[in-house]
Amino acid sequence: MTVALMASTPIPAAARRRSISPRSIAIVLAALALAACSSPKVKAPVEDRGGIRAPVTTAGGSQGTPIATPVPPLVTPDGVKPLPGAENAGKPGFYTVKPGDTMIRVGLETGQNWKDLIKWNNLDNPNVIEVGQVLRVVPPGADPNAVATRGVTAAKIDVKPLDAPRAASGASGAAGVSTASTPVAVPPAAAATPRDDDDVNWQWPAAGPVVTGFDDVRSKGLSISGKAGDPVLAAADGRVVYAGSGLRGYGNLVILKHNSTFLTAYAHNQALLVKEDQTVRRGQKIAEMGTTDSDRVLLHFEIRKLGRPIDPAKLLPPR
Repeated sequence: MTVALMASTPIPAAARRRSISPRSIAIVLAALALAACSSPKVKAPVEDRGGIRAPVTTAGGSQGTPIATPVPPLVTPDGVKPLPGAENAGKPGFYTVKPGDTMIRVGLETGQNWKDLIKWNNLDNPNVIEVGQVLRVVPPGADPNAVATRGVTAAKIDVKPLDAPRAASGASGAAGVSTASTPVAVPPAAAATPRDDDDVNWQWPAAGPVVTGFDDVRSKGLSISGKAGDPVLAAADGRVVYAGSGLRGYGNLVILKHNSTFLTAYAHNQALLVKEDQTVRRGQKIAEMGTTDSDRVLLHFEIRKLGRPIDPAKLLPPR
């Protein structure tokens, strides 16, 4: 009876106007929104961050059953993408890229052919390497610990001639023939047989005087002066692993690999006379002295043992 009475009783116009007022509509919408949020059947969307999906939380604040199992993160916990080879950082046989490095420089620093490094590391674009990236610098399958041990042993044997070659070279631009007295009487036998993994028959790469001696931190080699166009000679038999101007500070540069232990570098040339992968003989003219990346005509000459610069005067024959 009550329902029928309410259905048959007309609603005053004023009441109808109040029922559709904006305020009433707002109250109804708010009530509906609250009801929807409290419904256990509606699940909030799960946002994927860092490759791990968060579990669903129920209305009461307790953790419900996850809708997706966690997956390994695509980045490190701090949001930084790991660099290639980072897991090998600090291990023997690997090299961590520093600011300013190129593959050519890495090859020089590690005593390897930069083209071999590209193959060993499967690099698609050798012009793009990142600071902190870790590169393999020994052949796959080689024992890096054996290589490192060999390098340490060789370094102990390299202490030989003293200052005799430097003093002789400062006296004259030609090979010192007239002043072979006491200082140069002892070194020849020792210098002629560098007791290393591979014996190398060394010769001077240019005839001019040495104007800057070896410095392990700054020069890393000898600076030999001369005139523009003077011949630059291969210091020993070897193969050209680089010929170009892509290494900052070296100008037109030739790098020769003599064996598994030694590299030599010849910098600041005005002309290069050899190409990469070419075999050269000891005493062969490989370049002409010049001033590229230098304020005067000179040859910057380095000998590197397993990538480490050593004083060439300790291996070159006395003048």
